[in-house]
Amino acid sequence: MLRPLDDHVKSQLTQGLADIGEMLASDVVTIISPIVPGLELRLRQAIEGLQEHKNVVTVILDTPGGVVEVVDRMVSVLRSVYEEVIVIVPDRAMSAGTILALSADRIMMDRLSCLGPIDPQIERDGKLVPALSYLNQFERLNEKAQNGQLTTAEYALLNKLDLGELYQFDQARELSIDLLIRWLTQYKFKNWVTTETRGKVVSKSMKIERAREIAALLNDPEKWHSHGRAIDARTLREEVNLKIDSFEEDVGLYKAVREYFELLRDYMHQGDLISFVHTREYF
Repeated sequence: MLRPLDDHVKSQLTQGLADIGEMLASDVVTIISPIVPGLELRLRQAIEGLQEHKNVVTVILDTPGGVVEVVDRMVSVLRSVYEEVIVIVPDRAMSAGTILALSADRIMMDRLSCLGPIDPQIERDGKLVPALSYLNQFERLNEKAQNGQLTTAEYALLNKLDLGELYQFDQARELSIDLLIRWLTQYKFKNWVTTETRGKVVSKSMKIERAREIAALLNDPEKWHSHGRAIDARTLREEVNLKIDSFEEDVGLYKAVREYFELLRDYMHQGDLISFVHTREYF
């Protein structure tokens, strides 16, 4: 049974969510969760529970990442209802969360928000593991084997790697890249009609090529060195060449997002919750 304090906090959170929606003239759905199977069903239930829908939805997203196939279904849920998607990242959207963020028409971050490399994760022995770590290890050991440089310990490790699992990891990597190219081209770049420097008309093939470059860059372990590397908004703008809006520039919106997000994280901590989906009519 909920205590009066719980009811008060829930009321505050729902009002905070409504205020953000009014500022952005959109529906708002908050997703604070690892991206694991079943999350897409909760998202669909939350959105279908809204009695009326606007044309735009704002997703307040905080996630350590997860399974890319779930992201694919989540984007299908969002795009089946909304013409435009805005993603606000108040803290982090890593791995598969980065792919979800880059499926939006518009991404909003502050100076401490971060995305991450698009290394997908696979469920293995009840845990999520980064696919590229296994693929890179296999490629490294295979190269040493071809050069006759394997140690006994490395030979034993190579024999333990499951080729079926490695194929699954490789397919997850390819799916991540394919989805990112498709969504960047279709949504993020939809209003990119001329180049900034020369004013040249931007063709579809140019959008695809630019999306392919971004996908390759975010999937490059040599550049980022770590699956959990935090890539801030400045780096995304200057090195990845992505348009990232700052929600700090709107003082009212920034205050509303920060107050809502901090209250929600405290509520989740008090309730020992690791996954949360919230709309004005779904709690």
